[in-house]
Amino acid sequence: MNNQTKILIPTILFFIAAIADVYGIISANETIKTIAKPMLLTLLVVVYLASVKKPIFWYVLGLFFCFVGDVLLMFSGANFFMYGLSAFLFGHVVYIKVTSSFLPNDLTVKMISSAFPFVVFFTVLMYLIYSNLGGMLIPVTVYGITISTFGSVALLNYRNEKSTENLWLLVGALLFLLSDSLIALNKFYEPNDIYGVSIMITYILAQFLICKAMIVKTNSVQ
Repeated sequence: MNNQTKILIPTILFFIAAIADVYGIISANETIKTIAKPMLLTLLVVVYLASVKKPIFWYVLGLFFCFVGDVLLMFSGANFFMYGLSAFLFGHVVYIKVTSSFLPNDLTVKMISSAFPFVVFFTVLMYLIYSNLGGMLIPVTVYGITISTFGSVALLNYRNEKSTENLWLLVGALLFLLSDSLIALNKFYEPNDIYGVSIMITYILAQFLICKAMIVKTNSVQ
């Protein structure tokens, strides 16, 4: 089996799992969702490891935290939501660390301007959901600041070097932010069945685009 085949097979399986998971959400089939969802990041890490010679440990760790978050959020209950939120929080912190490592140190002005749209977006979102947060105010605020920071760093990274892989990383970060914002709206503002499918599609595309960017980034320094 050549290297291209080693990459192609898990990539195809990833999209099969993605389609299955979305179908499971639409059809409310818990069995399909239970099988498909944990497979998503399992297969994505296989795609990444098969595509690079020397993987970035921190990115793999970030995928692991997101995998744990996926699994925990499959269970109902406030505790599992908190645990899942915490796992994704650690995942985003690691993603921020990895993305920041691609940047030079002298970008203070661009850093501030890159953060501005995310500050505005986060402020509007918190305005919408604030009254329903209750005891979740602090965890949601911390999580929102963290993922907004990831978006800011991804935008800063693209503005510093407008390459295709940096665009993938930026779009992935934006889709991740959108996915998590839809979760917040669904849980704390106005529940709607359409959110379930939208959350999963944006999340899947986000993780895939971030992975594509990380593959190129990893191979460029080897």
